[in-house]
Amino acid sequence: MSHPQPLSSRLERLRHRLAAHQPRVDEEQGELIWAAVAVVVVPEPDSLLLIRRAERVGDPWSGHMALPGGRRGQEDPDLVATAVRETTEEVGLELRPTYLIGSLDDVVPRTPVLPPIAVRPYVFLLPDRPALTLNPEVDAASWVGLDLLLQPGTHGSVRTEIRGESRDMPAYRLEDGVVWGLTERVVTSFLVILSEAKEP
Repeated sequence: MSHPQPLSSRLERLRHRLAAHQPRVDEEQGELIWAAVAVVVVPEPDSLLLIRRAERVGDPWSGHMALPGGRRGQEDPDLVATAVRETTEEVGLELRPTYLIGSLDDVVPRTPVLPPIAVRPYVFLLPDRPALTLNPEVDAASWVGLDLLLQPGTHGSVRTEIRGESRDMPAYRLEDGVVWGLTERVVTSFLVILSEAKEP
């Protein structure tokens, strides 16, 4: 049985910073398909959860590194419920309401070849690192250290193929894969907030 771990001063400051943060919300809701992702953060060491999606025909994000989440379902009363439900379905992790510490700016695809899906990221701070149970949609899951993500050499540019077109994209190069696209934008937004939560 796991026991709650003490939070670092960085995570305590992050909690307060997000409580005061006013995220930018996209107003074009009538033209977009809405989804939500969970930025799940744990202490000892400070890390966030990333998954690698299973290879699936017809899925534009097949095999990509990602955050737990997905499209809003008809049964979801709001996008927080979407993030909670999808995280439970994908990695067997139940996110309690008390774990939610804030949200980040909405993210919308910048390339016309992707579906018009708007993503609202919610940040959850857990007291410890739970065991995970992956469903068939997820090939792998890992806790990635925040210190690693913040290292200058981790973030850079990678060349990738998007529907037959070669592009240079900002990305995080990790041992388990490359984080780019919508997920890179969410992770970068989170790290900006984290960096702003410095000691006075």
